[in-house]
Amino acid sequence: MSSRVISGDAAKSSRRINVVLRTPEPATVSDPEQQLGGKTVPSQGPFADVMKELDQLVGLDNVKELVYEIYALLQIGQYRAEAGLAAGQQVYHMVFKGNPGTGKTTVARIVAKLFQSMGLLQKGHLIEVERADLVGEYIGHTALKTRELIKKAMGGILFIDEAYSLARGGEKDFGKEAIDTLVKAMEDHKNQFVLILAGYSDEMDYFLSTNPGLPSRFPIAIDFPDYTVDQLVQIAELMVKEREYTLIPDSVMRLRQLLTAEKNRTLTAFSNARYVRNLMERSIRHQAVRLLGQYTTTSPGRQELMSIKPEDMRTEKRSIL
Repeated sequence: MSSRVISGDAAKSSRRINVVLRTPEPATVSDPEQQLGGKTVPSQGPFADVMKELDQLVGLDNVKELVYEIYALLQIGQYRAEAGLAAGQQVYHMVFKGNPGTGKTTVARIVAKLFQSMGLLQKGHLIEVERADLVGEYIGHTALKTRELIKKAMGGILFIDEAYSLARGGEKDFGKEAIDTLVKAMEDHKNQFVLILAGYSDEMDYFLSTNPGLPSRFPIAIDFPDYTVDQLVQIAELMVKEREYTLIPDSVMRLRQLLTAEKNRTLTAFSNARYVRNLMERSIRHQAVRLLGQYTTTSPGRQELMSIKPEDMRTEKRSIL
């Protein structure tokens, strides 16, 4: 896989987008400040847009709280500088820990926008990579590849998904070379880019323990918990609404059954919103096949075209060994 650059101004959807955003309601507040998630933020300007985007995410209350803390620290730092007071620079390298589909990449994009809007990062773009983008095939190749990606990330965020895989091969694996190069870059280019490492919770804890210098370099660690069934249903309803479909009440009941069964079946590797996305896309395909079979001489009505029924919602077939 090759690295991807995602603009801080207009992040496009990709295979790693894990959370569906609610459709923003028309703004009715004319005051210079407004309440988002119980916090007072400006009602206009780049930061207001960032916080609105964050507030539209389903769940993730702890993430929203931390992002607001970062905003408050940056804003107060600006006030201190204007007042002639010392405004010490903080380190914002982060570790995101959680199962797939819990919003890690989506939040990384929002954080990039926040840092750009507050002047911490010049560009606010996101470079999203994984092990294959960093690790080379021979001695010295890994350091070269890693330094090139760090160069591309300057002024923005370098986001490494499944970062724990860099430490899986032991001392002789080239992944260690990537880690050493990253650590050096964090020291040599302070405040010029932000490094975010993401992956499963247990694996990330082990990864950080493999290099004594790593934990202290990532002062911000965010846990991304699995979504509850209620939150996943909300995500599913928002997803189909965006595509102008609806889930009838019986379909919502069926969805709850499927989600509960899948969560119980995959206790440590449930894919959360990613599972919901795949299920909804599969249901839409099944609905299309059902309607073509039912309406051979006439066209289905608007309501039929929009409705996802329980029989459309099926689990993916799995091979039995």
